[in-house]
Amino acid sequence: MGVFSKIVNDFKTVKKNDPALKSTFELCFNYPGVWALFFYRISNALYLKGLRFLPRLISAIGQFLTTVDIHPGATIGDGVFIDHATGVVIGETTIIGNNVLIYQQVTLGGVSLSKGKRHPTIEDNVTIGAGAKVLGNIVIGKDAKIGANSVVVKDVPAECTAVGVPAHVAKRVDNKEPLKHNVMPDIEKELYGYLIERIELLERAIKENNIDLIDKEEDNIKSSHKDYIKAFDS
Repeated sequence: MGVFSKIVNDFKTVKKNDPALKSTFELCFNYPGVWALFFYRISNALYLKGLRFLPRLISAIGQFLTTVDIHPGATIGDGVFIDHATGVVIGETTIIGNNVLIYQQVTLGGVSLSKGKRHPTIEDNVTIGAGAKVLGNIVIGKDAKIGANSVVVKDVPAECTAVGVPAHVAKRVDNKEPLKHNVMPDIEKELYGYLIERIELLERAIKENNIDLIDKEEDNIKSSHKDYIKAFDS
């Protein structure tokens, strides 16, 4: 696919993914994400031809106009939508697959001064919530979700959710709808609730001198926290 075709597809992606868009005219003024990709597509094409100064200049112009910093050396697939876009940073060796949804203030950055691959790889159909930081040469698997303001420094397997600082990874227990990123596990809350119920059960068994009570009531505790247990079940 040529540069022009990719740019056209970027504009079509906005129409497909944003229900707030009422007209094509709005794209010119209210969607810095698509214009950031416009400047990126041009600078990336020149960068791949071995040029360095001109692509960085075009990238700098795009950053000034959109507040989105995309290095021309990054690899970005088709169907990528940068919603709201303000403050997004995408590093040089970042690889982004197809149909990825990125919100404002996201950083896909590095944690090393090495010359090799030092930025993340984002596979297809990933959703990255507002303010999330995905750092280092890690892989975010297909259909994964990154919670808003999470800091991810380790691989996230496919169809999993990562939330927190640093991010904890849980298996997906919700559906795969890309915009349903409000459905995120509260890992600390679930953990404390589960442990409290277990401790209360142990205390009752000790007081009643009835060890069989644990086997009898344990299934009830697991049932009330089945989604949490399932999320971390290997």
